[in-house]
Amino acid sequence: MSAQVPVGLRRFNEADHGAAEEALLACCGSRRWALRLAAHRPYPDVESLLAAASEASYDLRPADLAEALADESWMPQPLLGMRAPGSQAAHTALRAAHAAYEARFGHVFVVCLESCPPEEMLDTVLTSIRARLAHDPDEERLIASEELRRIAISRLVHLVATHSGAGARA
Repeated sequence: MSAQVPVGLRRFNEADHGAAEEALLACCGSRRWALRLAAHRPYPDVESLLAAASEASYDLRPADLAEALADESWMPQPLLGMRAPGSQAAHTALRAAHAAYEARFGHVFVVCLESCPPEEMLDTVLTSIRARLAHDPDEERLIASEELRRIAISRLVHLVATHSGAGARA
């Protein structure tokens, strides 16, 4: 490998297949997505890895998407937006909106908040959930899929930037 390959990407490329797959599953819970990316190593640069990740995301079948959304559902973390500053009433409204979304669509609400300032997070999540509750299930599946792709890319960037071992979590 070229000396110009970032250390994190080099370690990811050189990790054994199982360790690379596990690291990828921390980025997106679709086993098919993770297997595909792990199988196409080594990547010459981060941009190539991210392009391959996006392509694999666009190719997710409904079962793959359901698997990835289920993985997001069991991740041990508070509901999206609940750590953001805001009033008790806003947090109560957000919990209710999350519950309504899960009841309607059968999975947790996902949205990429990579560039959202912390002080706007609660309002952004609440506004997004409320708007997306009006979608029909097929439309929402497309939007959730795109949001998962964006989240996976963000986690993948973090993984190869800070990768200190093949099993590092994103």
